[in-house]
Amino acid sequence: MTYPHQIQRDSRRSTESSIFVSFRVSNDLHVFPRKCLTLTALWCLYFLTSAIRSNVGLALTMNAADHDTLVEYLGLTSHDTSLGLALYYVGYVVFDVPFNLIMTRIAPHAWISRVVTTIGIVGACMAAMKAAWSFIFLRLLLGTMTAGLWPGMAYYLTLWYPPHRCAQRIGFYFTAAQISAAVVGLVSAGFQYMNMVRDLTGFAWMFLIYGLVTIVVGISLLWWLPDRPKLKPDARVGWRRLIPEQRPVLDEQDSKLHFVDMKATYVAHAWTLKDLVKVLLDVRLYPLVLMYFGVVGTGIGLQNFATVIIKSINPKWSSVDLSLLTAPIWICDLIGILIVTPLSDRFHNHRAIFFSGPSLIIIAGLIVTTYAPTHWSRYAGLLITGLGLGPTVPICMTWTAEIFQPRHGEVGTAVATAVVSGLGNLGSITTTYALYSGWAADVKHGYRNSNMVMLAMVGNSILFAAVCTLLRRALGDPMTREQQWAQQHNLQKKGEEEEENTAQQTDNIYF
Repeated sequence: MTYPHQIQRDSRRSTESSIFVSFRVSNDLHVFPRKCLTLTALWCLYFLTSAIRSNVGLALTMNAADHDTLVEYLGLTSHDTSLGLALYYVGYVVFDVPFNLIMTRIAPHAWISRVVTTIGIVGACMAAMKAAWSFIFLRLLLGTMTAGLWPGMAYYLTLWYPPHRCAQRIGFYFTAAQISAAVVGLVSAGFQYMNMVRDLTGFAWMFLIYGLVTIVVGISLLWWLPDRPKLKPDARVGWRRLIPEQRPVLDEQDSKLHFVDMKATYVAHAWTLKDLVKVLLDVRLYPLVLMYFGVVGTGIGLQNFATVIIKSINPKWSSVDLSLLTAPIWICDLIGILIVTPLSDRFHNHRAIFFSGPSLIIIAGLIVTTYAPTHWSRYAGLLITGLGLGPTVPICMTWTAEIFQPRHGEVGTAVATAVVSGLGNLGSITTTYALYSGWAADVKHGYRNSNMVMLAMVGNSILFAAVCTLLRRALGDPMTREQQWAQQHNLQKKGEEEEENTAQQTDNIYF
């Protein structure tokens, strides 16, 4: 005999099964066209904000023959240069967590729009720099305005995708930074031919144009970037009346698909200060910080001082040559991302391996750059370093979300990614302030000691990737997504058995 509760249960199970099969067969970009729009918007905004962040490294050597480099035009000392580069990351470290927490309380697309627009404004203002103090002040302000962007993008992505599938997506928009660095390097050669047009230096034109374009894109994100994936938009009250109204992000069918996709890992609830403290006291967090410290510090050091390092390899190369030679480094970086991050998602229970392998490639590249006998072989070492750098940051951020979202929900993802990014960028402060231009005695050694410090930082990252893995095993964390699904299946099966027992007892009583 079939009872109504059995019919309802079987119907629900059949519906969820068909939805799940439909989701697994369909490609993300076809099932969720808004997801495609989201990734495209994230890619474009990260391309421009990365250009504004990194073009200062090129400005250090642009128009050197005319004595119109950033250093000579503003009268910067080596200390001023290192201080300005490092202060960017001070603002980043201080404000990363509070700015990322704001995103959990308001419309995330509006906050991201604010961040990108203000980055563009500060970037454009850098065209007006006339003295060392203005460079130092604007770099600090730029870092403050940028705070929360990178971890905020990772948090925003986890609203749309389960963490175990985020590495490839984060890797996708992280390629914007690599392509941006390559494009900025190539285009900066053209800006050098605009030197002193309308009394603006080549680097000033570069700052101004990138800044203005970023402002336009930042404002457009209010329409372009979708809000949270909800079936119905929030009521337009209070501050929400100030932002443009969007149509519902998901229709009913897409909402069902999204629910099935996310239900194994997503935990949404209103967080309190107690939840925040729980995340900060979770010991799983700090090995991830130390992993990030080494790889992001090395990446930023290479990004800011690439032209300086290349110049030390062969002082005869011109400023245009230096700009052009930076581009292949970031193309190799891009190749590394495209190869490794999909594999990292495919074998997501082996994140440490996919993090440590590229880190070893970075170490090999730094050794070649430092000790190879010829100019071109040392330059090839930079290409090897770039190849290894690419996947490390996306994998580290994905692993953070993958660990903390199931345990702590939205606040776990927001706080953990911000802490990893914020404290991890102390590595960026180390490489930009203490190494290369900040280490005057190392110039005569061709920056050999600076390279070796970065090598040690990456080695430290590998060590703490192993620590993170062993710590999670010791704490009994589920190692795979399949185990989480199996646990859910067992609970569901147990509930069904209880229903069957109840039905049999009813049969015995009435029949």
